[in-house]
Amino acid sequence: MDETNSKHAIQVLRMKVGDQMHLTDGKGHLITATIVNDHRKHCQVSVDFIESQEKKGSEVTIAIALTKNTSRFEWFLEKAAELGVSRVIPLITKRTEKQKFKEERLQNILVSAMLQSQQTWLLQMNAPVEFGQLIANPELAPASNRYIAHCIETDRLPLKHSLLSSIILIGPEGDFTSEEIATALSNGYQPVTLGPTRLRTETAGMAAATLLRIGN
Repeated sequence: MDETNSKHAIQVLRMKVGDQMHLTDGKGHLITATIVNDHRKHCQVSVDFIESQEKKGSEVTIAIALTKNTSRFEWFLEKAAELGVSRVIPLITKRTEKQKFKEERLQNILVSAMLQSQQTWLLQMNAPVEFGQLIANPELAPASNRYIAHCIETDRLPLKHSLLSSIILIGPEGDFTSEEIATALSNGYQPVTLGPTRLRTETAGMAAATLLRIGN
């Protein structure tokens, strides 16, 4: 085990030689192991058995614009992971303000959220993708249902849970441009609303994750 997890197990949980623990590789495997060396920096375990677990619920991908305040994006990632979202694609739109993408920090947040929520599947996170690139390359996120949430007062359907795989586009604080919306619609994305109030980017992402994963 790495130093961070070793310290948590030995110093925080006060585990010792002979104690059993559950581990995961983030790919659906629940590993039952026994501690054989309770060193606080380099804990060693022996694997007792491995159980494969299927993913539960529908496959949900959320392509969401990076936020100006990075802590808000981090908060969204944590909650999306807890809800069991399959993939998050950080989206660069015309109105996205340039932000540093700290991949290692964000991956640590995802791992922590997976463990905290006792899951065995790690949320997959893409590198930031330009809006046009994502629209032009549907293979980046294959899905049966394609949605775009926007704030323009046009005909939009309420977002609802589906058993089929889904991807939803969530825009920046200033919303998608009319051109971006038109491009998405012409490429098979359905316009949806997340409710009667205008939401911040990370709140909209959270609402979409809840509706698609859990339902109304």
